[in-house]
Amino acid sequence: MAEGGVHPHAGHFTTERQHRRAGMLGMWLFLATELMMFGGLFMGILVYRVSLGEALNQASRHLDMMLGGANTAILLTSSAAMALAVIAGREGRRRAAAGWLGATVALGFAFLAIKGVEYRREYAEGLMPHIGPAFPFEAPGMELFFNLYFAATGLHALHLAIGIGLVAVLAVRIATGGIALPGRAIVPECAGLYWHFVDIVWVFLYPLLYLSAR
Repeated sequence: MAEGGVHPHAGHFTTERQHRRAGMLGMWLFLATELMMFGGLFMGILVYRVSLGEALNQASRHLDMMLGGANTAILLTSSAAMALAVIAGREGRRRAAAGWLGATVALGFAFLAIKGVEYRREYAEGLMPHIGPAFPFEAPGMELFFNLYFAATGLHALHLAIGIGLVAVLAVRIATGGIALPGRAIVPECAGLYWHFVDIVWVFLYPLLYLSAR
């Protein structure tokens, strides 16, 4: 009990363990709703794969597998950096935690930059349906594939951009002492769960979209 009878856990929790469990439960519930949203996209792509498989194969060959593979490696590396930040936070190593969070942010920006290059190429080729030049293919189902591709990867990029902003703010607050470690290690832990979830979504999107014709 803190001085003056005020409990150090903001009055809502009696122990740090209770505080941590509540925070983790809230984050897992949030991620469950995100999973339902992305799950609908995954199901749409799988149904499309069964019903119009050849059109998917033809369309998928126009995606840059190397850029997609590079982005996969970048996100997996960013997950490792985030995991190291969480470990440092639990151990109270404030400077190390902030540094690994900064590395995570930098890798996230690298992913978005590569994705921007990819989108620019696809725009120049007319692969963005109803945007830019006329869609260059007449094969049934190819335009639907690119609709799904841009919806899925665009939504993923939006979530990643939000994650970059959250992790950047977290890194600054930890570096300046605004978040005390290890007492508030739950904060980087929850941010880490979100970041890993976004990475896992891409790990499923990459083979479904880029590798289906290979």
